[in-house]
Amino acid sequence: MDNRTEVREFLSTRRAKLTPDQAGVPLYGQRRRVPGLRREEVAQLAGLSTDYYTRLEKGSLGGASDSVLEAIARALQLNDAERAHLFDLARAARAGAREPRRRARAQQVRPSLQHLLDAMTTAAAFVRNGRLDILAINPLGSAFYTPVLATPERPANLARYCFLDPSAEEFYPDWDEAADTTVALLRTEAGRDPYNRALTDLVGELATRSDAFRTRWARHDVRHHHTGVKRFRHPELGDLTVGFNATELAADPGLTLTVYTAEPGSSSEEKLRLLASWAAPDARTQPDVSVEQA
Repeated sequence: MDNRTEVREFLSTRRAKLTPDQAGVPLYGQRRRVPGLRREEVAQLAGLSTDYYTRLEKGSLGGASDSVLEAIARALQLNDAERAHLFDLARAARAGAREPRRRARAQQVRPSLQHLLDAMTTAAAFVRNGRLDILAINPLGSAFYTPVLATPERPANLARYCFLDPSAEEFYPDWDEAADTTVALLRTEAGRDPYNRALTDLVGELATRSDAFRTRWARHDVRHHHTGVKRFRHPELGDLTVGFNATELAADPGLTLTVYTAEPGSSSEEKLRLLASWAAPDARTQPDVSVEQA
């Protein structure tokens, strides 16, 4: 991915989303041709010259100090995920052509991590990487994610399922929200790991095959996705509402453990218990645990 283009489009889309009223910029009755802030207004809010900020927004972020990046983040009122993404883009700009191309390697899930997943008998749990490949899953997770794991590609990929499988809009009752989150997670990962060839290939495939993906990708939205509530419509059990907790694994960089649990005493808990009773460990469908990445 071209870093200068990423920087330019990220900063310009953040600027367009922030209104003068939100930023506390006086209008004095002037007519505006842009919905958000002008470059000179962002520069003034950040305490920078207009020329310098313009150069930064055009992609020359490599020489910007952390204090300048912080000033821009404050001026644009970036949230935590957006601020982190800005710093990731700056880091990639500083590396530039010096960033070595990593040799393809397989991501492996440690046996002890699979044992941990299997020990979770009342929660659906899985391990994914940054491009949303499911690399390991427990028996209840396999039964829960039946439509996703039914896809022929291996490893099963949550983004490819969301945008390319017709059953996704049924499985995700809140499909628009799921689609927004999926793209934001991929965009966040692209900032963290811009030289990941497998991720770039996935984005290219989805952008080519899905108008819905391509439109969302152009928004440059990013997100931290650690906890919350999701709704699913399981093909056999119907609607379920589960809480999720996602934890990045310090011992396994690039991997995230996600766990779904239901509110005690709820109908969703009853359905998860029923699903767990169907999920015999020796009959589960386990995804492949390796994926080539650059």
